[in-house]
Amino acid sequence: MEWHISDAHSLAIIDREVGTHTFTPAEYELVRRVIYATADFEYKSLIRFSETALQSGAAALAARTTIIVDVPMVQVGISQNIQHTFANPIYCAMETLTRPQKEKTMSAWGIETLARRYPEGIFIVGQSQTALFTLAELIEAEEIRPALVVGTPAGFVDADVAKQRLQDSLIPHIRTEGRKGSAVVAAALMNGLVDIAWQAYGQQEASNGN
Repeated sequence: MEWHISDAHSLAIIDREVGTHTFTPAEYELVRRVIYATADFEYKSLIRFSETALQSGAAALAARTTIIVDVPMVQVGISQNIQHTFANPIYCAMETLTRPQKEKTMSAWGIETLARRYPEGIFIVGQSQTALFTLAELIEAEEIRPALVVGTPAGFVDADVAKQRLQDSLIPHIRTEGRKGSAVVAAALMNGLVDIAWQAYGQQEASNGN
């Protein structure tokens, strides 16, 4: 992401208001991206990282692992950054052609279809609780083993349950706790991770391209 003077002022305000924290420098970079995108400081206490989330996610990005998102808003939010860095393929569950299923939402059926095609992909679920439930079921059944799952859907009915199931899995993941979250949060987290991964692997990518 290209930062401007006004962004620098905003980030300085965020750093001042956040104060002390227990995040690693890389984790904090993602948290401040979310706060910057939402102007909501509560995310400081809501975002959780599994132990290997950032390392696994960065390595998967550098390996050009396929990215699966639940809704177009997430895809739009990350596409430009992905195109300018690792150029991973991105597929959206809502835009996947599937057979109609009465017992599942379009996003849940789409995410299941794509998960079976790309069982070791990077999955970003920013909005759809049902998609996150479906993903958790496939992980628990050991049918898929994602490189990373970002789970941040908001909701009043069982959103926290879906996120808890993600926490209980051994899959590298980033999640929000409780009811809060959104596609904007998911995109901010992913864009932060892409930038960190590009700093780590970008030089190597550039020399490989020459």
